[in-house]
This record gives sequence, structure tokens and C-alpha cells, in this order.
Amino acid sequence: MTENTNSPDSPCKGVMRDPVHWLAFGFGSGCSPIAPGTFGTMAAIPIFLLLKESPLWLYLLIILLMFLIGIWLCGETTKKLGVHDHSGIVWDEIVGYLVTMIAAPQGWIWILVGFILFRIFDILKPWPISIADKRISGGFGIMIDDVLAGMAAFVILHLIAYYSIVL
Repeated sequence: MTENTNSPDSPCKGVMRDPVHWLAFGFGSGCSPIAPGTFGTMAAIPIFLLLKESPLWLYLLIILLMFLIGIWLCGETTKKLGVHDHSGIVWDEIVGYLVTMIAAPQGWIWILVGFILFRIFDILKPWPISIADKRISGGFGIMIDDVLAGMAAFVILHLIAYYSIVL
């Protein structure tokens, strides 16, 4: 997250030509000049909408596959760019948001609440997310802190739903 996606040597110029970059950059959403992580999380919403009616076992399997693919995608993109966790790499945000939304209540309000909660945990990185972010490198390191943020947001989302704090 150290490189501006608007710099003259930005990889966003070639994102559409490299399928690995295109996926790692969240189908191009990570090329946003402002808040690429937020735009990457927004790219996860249509994916969630496609998956939300899936049986739980299938939803979890897809998240696992996306996580494993993400380790490779993010690692390869990092190597090609020469920048660890470039701000445009947002595949991890997509997977993290999908983790947040596991068995989420139905309705747009919950999609929004999940979005906000995930972004809060992803940006603030409270313990133990911050430990994973600082100590684990490579593609796995890029992915795991967002999965942990997604897990934390998942817990809060379900507590809110259980106690009917929203709706």
C-alpha cells in the first residue's frame, strides 16, 4: 500500500493486458486514484449478490478457492510490480468482504453494514489483524489480514443482527 496507482509508472496502464494483474486489481477496481481498497470492496458486492443464494458449503468452498487463488495472484503481482501490497491489489478486499458476508441476513441494509464493518476493520487493523499485516509477507500475508478483518466484521455483523440493532 505504498505506491500511488496514479504515478506515471503505474501498473494500471497495463492492468487490462495482464490477466493476473486484472484479477489482483479486482477487475480493474484497484486502479481507482482514490481509496482503491474501498473500490475493491465495492467490486465484491456483485460477486456476493451472485453467491448469496448458494448453499453455505458452496459459498465457503468458493471463498476458500478465492483465498488460495488470491495467495498466488497477489504474490505474483507483487513480484511483477516489485512493491509489497501495492494499494491497487484488492483481490484480498474482495475475499475479505465475502468472509464478512457469510450467512449474512438478507437485504441491502446488511450489505451496507457488512461493507462498512469490513472497511473499518481493514483500515484500522486492530490486534491481531495488525500483527498479521506486519509479520506475514508475500501473497499469504496480503490475503490473511483481510480475511481476519472479514472474520472480525462477520462477528460484529452477526451480533448486530442477533440483537436486532439494525432493522
